[in-house]
Amino acid sequence: MAAKRSTADILDAAVHVREAARSATSGATGVGTVLAALSEVMEYDHASLARWDPLRRRHTTLAGSYPDDVTAYIETRLHHDPVFPVLRSPARGGLWLRDVPWQLLATSPGFQEVLCPLGIEDGVAQCLFATDGRYVGMLNVSTRRPRRTPDPARAVVTLLTEALAAAVDPRSGPPPEEIATADPAADARRPGGLSPRELQVLAELTTGRTNREIAERLYITPRTVGTHIEHILAKLDLPNRAAAAARAAAWGIELSR
Repeated sequence: MAAKRSTADILDAAVHVREAARSATSGATGVGTVLAALSEVMEYDHASLARWDPLRRRHTTLAGSYPDDVTAYIETRLHHDPVFPVLRSPARGGLWLRDVPWQLLATSPGFQEVLCPLGIEDGVAQCLFATDGRYVGMLNVSTRRPRRTPDPARAVVTLLTEALAAAVDPRSGPPPEEIATADPAADARRPGGLSPRELQVLAELTTGRTNREIAERLYITPRTVGTHIEHILAKLDLPNRAAAAARAAAWGIELSR
């Protein structure tokens, strides 16, 4: 049986996780190195890091050790689980299994059909958010052994979420080049996979113009503007046009002069 690690040991291990996450973000190593480093923070039987794909509306596992059926659940069904809305709240610092009300677990296919057959008794599911507020993915960690209380790993996992989010976020790294978005010659490096017209509309959103005003400037109908905005929000996984305008400003997107 492994000796219990002190809080100082766990904090030291957390530094290694951050280093592994930076390396994965830069592309120097794979995401699997992050999970390996995380095992020194908290021992686990299974773990995974998954990226959220806003276009396909599913998770994609980047590294993990769960059985295939569990991985499939995380990727295609977890975001429909009754537990997920609680889990995805940005204010929450991860949802530990022992803290989930039993009434909620009773309605959760993920717990009843996936975790219980594995004999899981503890662990955490942590939603990961980019610094601009986008939901980018999830950390899942499971163990068959209950963890001790108090557990310093709880706080450490919360402190690591920004680094973990960067490791799974496909947009991490140097910010995209400043783009004059009214120029239809923008190349394949367009941010967010937006079309030239969507980039035009996104640039217009930074001015606070209404759909009708944007339509008059771009010679399209207000309904078409609304459709473009819907596509922009879906592609960038953003809640509203104000968030889209903030994203454009962060990317340096502006109207052509």
